[in-house]
Amino acid sequence: MTSRRILIVDDELYIRRLLHGTLARASYEIIEATTGREALALAASASPDAILLDLGLPDRDGLELVPLLKKQAKVPLLVISARDATDDKVAALDLGADDYVTKPFDGEELLARLRAAMRRRVSAQGADPVVRAGDLLIDLANRQVFRDSVAVHLTRKEYEVLAELAMAPGRVVTHARILQAAWPLEYDRKIEYLRIVIRNVRQKLEIDPANPRIITNELGIGYRLLADP
Repeated sequence: MTSRRILIVDDELYIRRLLHGTLARASYEIIEATTGREALALAASASPDAILLDLGLPDRDGLELVPLLKKQAKVPLLVISARDATDDKVAALDLGADDYVTKPFDGEELLARLRAAMRRRVSAQGADPVVRAGDLLIDLANRQVFRDSVAVHLTRKEYEVLAELAMAPGRVVTHARILQAAWPLEYDRKIEYLRIVIRNVRQKLEIDPANPRIITNELGIGYRLLADP
């Protein structure tokens, strides 16, 4: 399994610690921002898998950040706020938030809402939550990869590349599309990086990496994951 990375955006230390403890117990990787400016920078550079956003930030209102963060990182965004007015909830959801949790919150309920939002994202992209290719199983909803029922450890970048292929099983995925998904910053999008990651993934997943039968090349175009029908 590769840990999912959650961006916490909250200026209250107590809340950040509470969220950190809740998420860490569920094996999430956590990154934190205390201002809107920090949040936008991390959303662009750190490739979070989901964002937990407080509305009361010191440099700008969190409602303004909802569409900006969703544009920077196309991932589930859950608002966690002490504001319990219906108008705030409706505004956040209309602006693109995937869910709204009021403080104080129950940790287990928050985790359940987070898991549900991530599952919905996979479904919204038109992908099956589980993709099979021979003895390989890719669980997109839970970020798990198994070969012959044994878990395979992939680095974060390796998983992101594999997941992009698994989102379109049997179809060619262009170099540009994979680079955009796995390397969100423009200056990071180098085809050499992608080739290195593909080679590493094949070493872990292919029976004969020199003659790949799961991840194949489309010369000059991209790669294809040959999944089961």
